[in-house]
Amino acid sequence: MLQNRRNICVLLISAAYLCLGNANAQTTSVRDYPSKAITMIVPFPPGGATDALARIVAQKLTTSLGQAVVVDNHPGAGGTIGAGLVARANPDGYTILFTSSSTHSVAPSFNKKLPYDAVTDFTPIGGAVASPSLLMVTKTLPIKTLKDLILYAKAHPGELNFASSGNGTVIQLNVEALKAQAGLDMTHVPYKGSALALPDLVSGKVHILFDVMVAGLQPVKDGKLNALAVGGTKRSTLLPDVPTVAEAGKKYGLGQFESSTWFGIFGPRNLAPEIVAKLNAALNKVIVSPDVVERFAQIGAEPMPGTPDKFATMVAKERVRWSNLIKQAQINAE
Repeated sequence: MLQNRRNICVLLISAAYLCLGNANAQTTSVRDYPSKAITMIVPFPPGGATDALARIVAQKLTTSLGQAVVVDNHPGAGGTIGAGLVARANPDGYTILFTSSSTHSVAPSFNKKLPYDAVTDFTPIGGAVASPSLLMVTKTLPIKTLKDLILYAKAHPGELNFASSGNGTVIQLNVEALKAQAGLDMTHVPYKGSALALPDLVSGKVHILFDVMVAGLQPVKDGKLNALAVGGTKRSTLLPDVPTVAEAGKKYGLGQFESSTWFGIFGPRNLAPEIVAKLNAALNKVIVSPDVVERFAQIGAEPMPGTPDKFATMVAKERVRWSNLIKQAQINAE
């Protein structure tokens, strides 16, 4: 009996030392973070707005953190495939997600079969940037204003189509809301990312794209597409002659229309607070640096510095806003 008690004591002491060792190792790991390259998953294809913004941020984070931040594109299903990969990743800080409103504010209300829970499966790290939406149309059609589009769509019900970066994305919902509020009949053509849709928009294979200004500004300036309206609450200084949707569409029931997209960073759930703090501090430093602010401004985007809690609150508010819009407009998943 005495020997058994001694054996139990030895086992308990060994277990205690083992736990202490693991705790010390974990503490050291967090303190030394990052000690290797970080993978930043982008859930949309290369060349699109999310990818372009992610690469600006990743490049500067590499310098700030002293370790490479490598962009890894995993497109598909409106961004939910890539987001799902991060939701299931090891919460060690070496796999993070750079994403948009689509995966965390729109998809939860639009797609009931997500491969993740947008609230419980992620750790908010921080907002990066926001960009107003830009309504663009192919130049193969005689449409140069929002009024032209509405009148043409009403005269040709079901003939116009619009591209998006996938079912349940902000880009789709932008047009779905426009359709519902103005009473239009147009067909949705989903792509794996808006970058893949742009060549078809230029050629006239698809007719309309309501993407963020980051994606559409250059084709518009190059004269390849017509810009009809911006989704923000005010005109853009980059396209001062282009009215807002609310301004140009008031007569057609669009007087309260507003759409912009946020972009930010999440980690898997249970990410250590110390790692979150390091990443958030580095992100905030990067996005307000003068050269990054200037690069953002040139493509119609604004930095969104703040705490993880501020970011989480904004994402939640946007989720409610989109949920209400989806219900009011009676938009159904395809």
